[in-house]
Amino acid sequence: MAKRRLTERQKQRIAKIQQTRREKTEKKAQKQLQNTLSDPQTGLIISRHGRNVLVEDNNKKLHLCLFRQNIGDVTCGDNVIWQATEENKGVVTACLERKNALYRDNFSGEGKPLAANISQMLIVLAPKPEPSTYLLNQYLIAAENLDIQAIIIVNKMDLITDNETFYRPFSCYKKMGYPLLSISCQNGEGLADLKLKLQHHRSILVGQSGVGKSSLINQLLPDLSLQTGALSEISQLGRHTTTATTLYHLTDSGELIDSAGVRSFRLGKINKSQIEKGFKDLNQYLGHCKFNDCQHQSEPHCALLNALENQQVDPRRFEHFQRLLAENEANN
Repeated sequence: MAKRRLTERQKQRIAKIQQTRREKTEKKAQKQLQNTLSDPQTGLIISRHGRNVLVEDNNKKLHLCLFRQNIGDVTCGDNVIWQATEENKGVVTACLERKNALYRDNFSGEGKPLAANISQMLIVLAPKPEPSTYLLNQYLIAAENLDIQAIIIVNKMDLITDNETFYRPFSCYKKMGYPLLSISCQNGEGLADLKLKLQHHRSILVGQSGVGKSSLINQLLPDLSLQTGALSEISQLGRHTTTATTLYHLTDSGELIDSAGVRSFRLGKINKSQIEKGFKDLNQYLGHCKFNDCQHQSEPHCALLNALENQQVDPRRFEHFQRLLAENEANN
């Protein structure tokens, strides 16, 4: 028997009935949940897994919570209001105002928060894979626009065979005031200095795959297995817990966010002024050109080109500055 076709009006009527039933069911579920909620309390998001977040209460105890969609995207490092529903479980009902947030683009080009309320960015490089100063400059733009300290870490320093050649591209960063620390997880060199830099800060660890972030984490967190074990036990997600952006408590003081699940970094949608802010070594020349609309390419009396000619700015930094401006203009 042929299946009867529905008219558009019938389809709309069925869809309306289904929507009404869904809304009634959701309201009933919300009412039942409200009856089981405890008093509201503050908490800190340690990690997020889809619609679930691990919330640490004021006594450092962990709870697996859902978060309400109407509060927007929450992320690792967010301070939230949550209510317990049962043992070690609850619901996040509000997100407190953020000091800042580091975003990354998903495959759709949509910005998603990666971590919130951070005060330092640790940018990890290594002899292999070969360091990309272009990627480094993008990290620095992000740090400058978040108004946080950026620290450049050269990991696996024991693999460097020619110090002068390797460190030459990074000399300009030291002149700009960015701390440059050399670390060896093999012999422990430089780790004490790094630990001092981490005290009283919430730092996020970023860098290319293969630079040794996991080895560095193991050195900085002697109780890592205990912390990840506790996270896995509460979340019941096993190994997936260690592939999400996660906040860990350091032994002395401070917190470290590991962006383990991030394999690449893109600045996403930023404007010209944000790019300029990220190049603080060029800022003193911007705005001093003869022409207000100077593109710093071949215009006469360009303050930036004059500084480049007089070796007052790093040629590679200038090249990356122009490249980012061109990419930004093309994308907008």
